[in-house]
Amino acid sequence: MRIALISEHASPLATLGGVDAGGQNVHVAALAVALARRGNEVTVHTRRTSPGQPDRVEMAPGVTVEHVPAGPAEQVPKDELLPYMQEFAEHLARRWAAGPPDVAHAHFWMSGLATVTAAEDLGVPVVQTFHALGTVKRRWQGAADTSPPRRVAVERDVGRRALAVIATCSDEVRELTVMGVPADRITVVPCGVDLDTFRPDGPAAPGNGRPRVLSIGRMVPRKGVDTVIRAMRLVPGAELVVAGGDPADPSDEETARLRELAAAYGLADRVHLIGGVGRRDVPALMRSADVLATVPWYEPFGMVPLEALACGVPVVASAVGGHLDTVAGCGVLVPPRRPRALARALCDLLARPALRAALSAAGVRRARARYGWPRVAEQTESVYRNLIGGRLGSLAAAGG
Repeated sequence: MRIALISEHASPLATLGGVDAGGQNVHVAALAVALARRGNEVTVHTRRTSPGQPDRVEMAPGVTVEHVPAGPAEQVPKDELLPYMQEFAEHLARRWAAGPPDVAHAHFWMSGLATVTAAEDLGVPVVQTFHALGTVKRRWQGAADTSPPRRVAVERDVGRRALAVIATCSDEVRELTVMGVPADRITVVPCGVDLDTFRPDGPAAPGNGRPRVLSIGRMVPRKGVDTVIRAMRLVPGAELVVAGGDPADPSDEETARLRELAAAYGLADRVHLIGGVGRRDVPALMRSADVLATVPWYEPFGMVPLEALACGVPVVASAVGGHLDTVAGCGVLVPPRRPRALARALCDLLARPALRAALSAAGVRRARARYGWPRVAEQTESVYRNLIGGRLGSLAAAGG
């Protein structure tokens, strides 16, 4: 099968840790490789972000990344990319007119807009994964939401025009149906985890003898790292290691805010903001922690807690979004933006090694049973094949 993955801002080749580089980049890269290992031919279309980028890059056997000329060949914040999606769509349409894929799978709402626009006249079936929904973002961020005003309307339109929509968690299904996406077009396929990399056995980063709470992810307010810092006031003796961002970058406002918050609470000696960590170093850092705390205000899926579960690290997560699927039953869920509730959960776990061991084992079992990339790719390919088979059957019935 010839599969096109469209990911306008999240390149599978990008360096992780920036404001716009995170879980979607990992998801697209891993899904592409896993689909190719199943014998498919995969092309990832992502926006050109520098003049020196080649038109095509062989990322892995069976996987090609194509850089789409849409807008300036430079880094542009994703919330400013909407004006370039028509150009992106026109490029896809020209590219596919010469050799259409069997299916086009768009990732994120702007990719969806470009994809349905390009595919419509060519008859290419479109699958959509949103990764995050504007309605949810606006609900939690309000005036701080920097998304284009048209986002919610475009998402609704894309959701109705795509022939299939993949939700990454069960909570997203409800949001999609409220948007007007027909329920019979929605399938839940979760994000995955690299079980060869994220595993309980292996080296651990050095510690200093203190119980360690770990927070890792992009440095943006909605990730709730400030909640973890506030909770640490009530977790005596433990340290908090925060991985993400760049403490040396004066433009990294969130890291600066968190550093000031820790100092104001007298926690400067127990809160360590270490900046971004290379992808290959993340498993060892996770294995060095007694507990991973991840308490965003909202979370479409949440790959970090899943990676921690796979490493055998107990997880305390906010009871939102994808955490309700991944962490419930093998970790501890707390309300978002409630530092006292988080502190109680952390103190309880740190005081009970037997409970941590039980959650560790349960997390590893959950990750291995449900979230390996081969399983996720198989489920995703099943959506593609059902879509293509149904479409061909409809054409045959109509005498096409």
